[in-house]
Amino acid sequence: MGKILENILFENVKSSNDDFTKHYHDTYTIGLTYEGVLKSYNSYQSYNSYEYSIRINNPGEVHGGKSEKWSHVNFYPTIELISDIYEQMFYEKKVPIFERHIIENRTLFIKLHNFFTTYFKNNNSMIIETLLIDALSELILSNTLYTKEYKKIFEDKKIVKDTYEYIKDSIDTNFSLDTLALNVNLSKYHFLRLFKKEFGLTPHAFIINERLNQANNLIKQGLSISEASVKVGFNDQSHFGRNFKKYFGYSPSYLKK
Repeated sequence: MGKILENILFENVKSSNDDFTKHYHDTYTIGLTYEGVLKSYNSYQSYNSYEYSIRINNPGEVHGGKSEKWSHVNFYPTIELISDIYEQMFYEKKVPIFERHIIENRTLFIKLHNFFTTYFKNNNSMIIETLLIDALSELILSNTLYTKEYKKIFEDKKIVKDTYEYIKDSIDTNFSLDTLALNVNLSKYHFLRLFKKEFGLTPHAFIINERLNQANNLIKQGLSISEASVKVGFNDQSHFGRNFKKYFGYSPSYLKK
């Protein structure tokens, strides 16, 4: 597979009946529903993703849901990948933010379907890349609500950004509410209130989510499941596995297939 999709996770799931707790990714999520339904929500609204619909989540967007006999495909393109395609189209490096969580667009659905089908068949990398650019450029043209400067995730949410950077730099630390509040020069009361208001998760849920995101990336890069879990601060393997499945809908071993 070409470098453009290196370390990007793909999912091809048949008839899921899983629940997905509120979580976020540091990438986009782009997927298609073929059968069944995902009753999903983000920070603003609830949606039902029925067959032949497209699902989009922006980086850092809190979402969750409940699936019923849900057959679907997903992939998780990085901010870098999407902004590179945007730059090729418009000659400026921006991060597009997409308008809707659920999209009904037959042309875009077919283009994404062709890309996924070709990818899962392990066809020629040039064909895959051509179909990828065709599909993502259509998505950018048809569904971009606004664009942001190319910056790190959470750049527009100062308390979340400062907390994210503090946690990311010492992910295996046993954080306390005192140290998190002190890091942003707030009382614990105001830190809790403002963090939840800005982001939609509690600090504890945010820490668990970030540990799982980092473990996800480490496993994709070749670390064993046990090595990755310890490296991000999980000392109990069963606790790590339960949380991983609850947040992402698949077990860590899925990444080793």
